Amino acid sequence: MKRGPVVANLTGAIVDTCRSGLPPEALRDRVLPRLRRAVPFDAAFWATVDPTTLLFTQPHQQEIPAETVPYFIQNEFLDYDVNKWTALAREPRSVRTLAQATAGRMEASSRYRDIFYPLGLGDELRAVLRVGGTCWGYICLHREAGAPFSRQEIDYIHRLGPHLAEGIRAGLLVSSTELAHVADAPGLVVLAGDGSLLSTTEAGALWLEELAHPDPRRGGVPVEVQALAARVQRQEITQHELPRLRVRTPAGRWAVLHASRLATPATDAVAVIIEEPSPAELAPVLMMAYGLTKQEQSLTALVCRGLSTKEIAARLHITPNTVQDHLKSIFDKAGVSSRRELVATILQEQYLPRAMAGEPLGPSGFFRS
Repeated sequence: MKRGPVVANLTGAIVDTCRSGLPPEALRDRVLPRLRRAVPFDAAFWATVDPTTLLFTQPHQQEIPAETVPYFIQNEFLDYDVNKWTALAREPRSVRTLAQATAGRMEASSRYRDIFYPLGLGDELRAVLRVGGTCWGYICLHREAGAPFSRQEIDYIHRLGPHLAEGIRAGLLVSSTELAHVADAPGLVVLAGDGSLLSTTEAGALWLEELAHPDPRRGGVPVEVQALAARVQRQEITQHELPRLRVRTPAGRWAVLHASRLATPATDAVAVIIEEPSPAELAPVLMMAYGLTKQEQSLTALVCRGLSTKEIAARLHITPNTVQDHLKSIFDKAGVSSRRELVATILQEQYLPRAMAGEPLGPSGFFRS
């Protein structure tokens, strides 16, 4: 891995880009060229994911043939292999290379034998992009055979991961303010470093009016917004989390506030998104096309995340036998016979068609429509 001022400047540029509120596609297109200069790679995979299920929502491949997508789905969800996303997402470090996962025997991976080796590729570096305990994306870097990723490069991607996750999340929040009707749109409010109001969207102004206890010293900005912005300003640069706050307005509806720093030439501004709780904020949203009950939807989300029967039972406070009963009902409704088939079917029928159609994502990470 390269070192010195060049890498430091590239890293700073990537971090600033992650704070700019760019849509996920624009973020990806700006980050990958800079990342390639810091950690050289020959092919890449980048995807946003639905935090509820950890399934892809906007997959993107560079220098990997598009016709390999069905194979990767089969490999990830139906076949046995190493270094899979769901397993990596459950580990504290959440970054690993194929060389590490196979102790240097990469031919032990069917993914390597069937796809990477024929393409002349060797090691892969997979990273789960996670911030505040929530996963917002995946990234996988590939190199030509004979050039494994170093420990320094693995550590670098690990440190960069929370910034990338924050960038995806912030971009989804900002983009959501441009897609909905004003009557029910998330509102964007931008505050200066001293807490004064810099700008707001029309929906943001309506939310400011609805929230309680405006601070007259800050141009009528509600104290809840002030408190959240102040928390962002107090953050250490190594914490990388997006503060959020859930409040009830005097009108009786709930609002969720998210805040993120924005890098601007004039000031260290803070963007605050104010919105109604999405279904994912209040209860898991999953595949209603199958006619699943709320309990079955919650359980299916945990299956997608790779949890075992025992772990699901503990999470939902039910017995393992009840988990199995729910699974049988879910399998019958979805027309599958195993957990792997269930996840693959959900991805192929509910996620990929929307992803290929370019449907926009909402602030929860799931498709808006």
